[in-house]
Amino acid sequence: MNDVNSEKNDLIIGRNSVLEAIQSGREIDSVMIARGERSGSIGKIVSLCKQNNIVIKDVDSKKLDFLCSHSNHQGVVATAAAHAYAELDDIFESAEKKGEAPFIIVCDEVEDPHNLGAIIRSAEAAGAHGIIVPKRRSASLTYAVSKTSAGALEYMPVVRVANIASTLDDLKKRGIWVYAADMDGELWCDTDMGGAVALVIGSEGKGVGRLVREKCDFIVSLPMKGKINSLNASVAAGILMFEVSRQRLKNGGNVK
Repeated sequence: MNDVNSEKNDLIIGRNSVLEAIQSGREIDSVMIARGERSGSIGKIVSLCKQNNIVIKDVDSKKLDFLCSHSNHQGVVATAAAHAYAELDDIFESAEKKGEAPFIIVCDEVEDPHNLGAIIRSAEAAGAHGIIVPKRRSASLTYAVSKTSAGALEYMPVVRVANIASTLDDLKKRGIWVYAADMDGELWCDTDMGGAVALVIGSEGKGVGRLVREKCDFIVSLPMKGKINSLNASVAAGILMFEVSRQRLKNGGNVK
């Protein structure tokens, strides 16, 4: 099954359908509007998106044709979330209830839904309390992400924020140490990651962005012994998450 067909259930197609979905309060990831199309009810859709902080994407009409298998989309297609997003406080409350120091995964522009789903699955297994993703240039909570997470999405709060760099500032004010997985850092197994931790995972192509990297307290790296000098984002994330989990267990069962 190709990616387009696997995403069919995420799509809300046509002006009236999109309007009703937004007005009903349904969780919408983004609304795609054919480039240059602003006639009729499109203006109302744009206005509602702005009021509800829904991302608007101007796209080529041919892309909408392709996504909708040439159905009559009327220049508008919305992508619905397979699961509701959480709030940042939900992550801290989850840690508090468990009597644990917060353990947070921050995905800096991870755009592949299968990578995000795999990260969510590993995070839940490793004992993380939540995941943070940006509103733009990131995979959203589609059915592909939900399926790849193998049910973990039901137990793992995912928070969507406008700006990762400023969110890291907020986390640091709340006592979180921020670690970025990137090249040219300290060896992962030689780094103390046993306390209140936010682990930043970069995008598949560019890694951790410069501004985000500058906000991090530590850079940690995996030793690469082969001829390939990088790992898939979800694989690297999984290795580092379980190192954090190991250290937390060693330091007294993840307690504060």
